[in-house]
Amino acid sequence: MQAISNWEEVPIFDSEESEADFWAENRPHLRLLETSMANAAESAESVTITLRIDPRMLARIKRLARSRYLNYQSMIKQWLSERMEQELRER
Repeated sequence: MQAISNWEEVPIFDSEESEADFWAENRPHLRLLETSMANAAESAESVTITLRIDPRMLARIKRLARSRYLNYQSMIKQWLSERMEQELRER
């Protein structure tokens, strides 16, 4: 069974059967799950910000999030968290 270390590795599924096949052969890496759990805990202490994004980019982000059954804002926070971890590891 292969461990997924980044949510980007999860494809967009065209059917429940293809999703079931994928998850039968793959699993999220423990660190990825821990990061997701930490993000959920941090949300209770979150700060609201304003971010301007091109409407076409936002539409693409929303479509991608919807295909992964995620809230687009949560997915963006997840991406930022993953990138921050990557930057800190590379130092």
